[in-house]
Amino acid sequence: MVTVALDCMGSDLGPEVTVGGAAKASQWRGAPQMVLVGDEAIVRRLLSVHEHDRDKIRIAHAPRTVGQMDKPREALDAMPDCSILRAAQLVKAGEADVLVSAGNTGAVTLACARTFERLPNVGRCALGAVYPTERRRGEKDDPFSLILDAGLTLEVDGNDLVAFAVMGSAYASRISRNPNPRVALLSNGSEAGKGTRAVVDANRRLQTVEHLNFIGNMEGMDIPKGTADVVVTDGFTGKIVLKMLEGVAETVMRLGRYAGDKSLRYKAGLGLLMPAVKKLRKATDWEQYGGAPILGFDQLCIKAHGRSTERAIGNAIKVATRAARTELLRSIRTGLESLG
Repeated sequence: MVTVALDCMGSDLGPEVTVGGAAKASQWRGAPQMVLVGDEAIVRRLLSVHEHDRDKIRIAHAPRTVGQMDKPREALDAMPDCSILRAAQLVKAGEADVLVSAGNTGAVTLACARTFERLPNVGRCALGAVYPTERRRGEKDDPFSLILDAGLTLEVDGNDLVAFAVMGSAYASRISRNPNPRVALLSNGSEAGKGTRAVVDANRRLQTVEHLNFIGNMEGMDIPKGTADVVVTDGFTGKIVLKMLEGVAETVMRLGRYAGDKSLRYKAGLGLLMPAVKKLRKATDWEQYGGAPILGFDQLCIKAHGRSTERAIGNAIKVATRAARTELLRSIRTGLESLG
């Protein structure tokens, strides 16, 4: 039975959302065991107003919380009894199989770094993130591709990019049920010799990695098309790409509303398009994915969005459970060890 350690206190929307999401998740068929980590009095009070399966939930007391605006290192130094550290310690001790948090990304990553070990052949860890694409993949027609790093490691070398590719491929194959995910390096040209020194080096090495569906370099225009199921880049570039995609989506929606306000003809046209718009919104709904991984440690961690709703928290728990049940960590370790 999989056990999930949930940091209940770090979310932007507070423990009301994380506890509510866990309560709903506890009633699912095949629900994991859950340890809700946070201020016991608050967590217990919130559980009392939500229907939940008591046999699936227990509470681990952690009286203090790292806020979204806190400086991670200072906060963890000052609060060794905070919820994110306590949750990571439960995983390290074997009392839970996977950590889930919607808290401060820097604090979550640093808590993992202080508690877990790195996997073999991992010099730097990577934060994955999902984004919607035109192309679907896997047995469930998953509309998301994975990009890593998404802001954790700003400067990388060829070794880092190779490790990111191996870890991302293993994650996509398990979570998206895509048995042979296509992996690409993000570069300024599709030719093997294009890109930074790190990209050129990684391209050369990835072509020799067995059991990896490496398709070479890809350009920025290929990102929304879904040319690759796993996009590998440095954290500086990855973060910019994700923010640009978010901005484009928001701008398109605002322009549509503006056009509808200005013209009855446009409003009528938008009405005809509404079924397609709703289908697009459903396909690009990040909450259905729940969370994204921090990869490179010898324990599993799923980072949920800070603004996660109860639904998103529940889906992050679902992703974490799948990662543990499909032995994602063993698959990643095997792939990394094969690099020699």
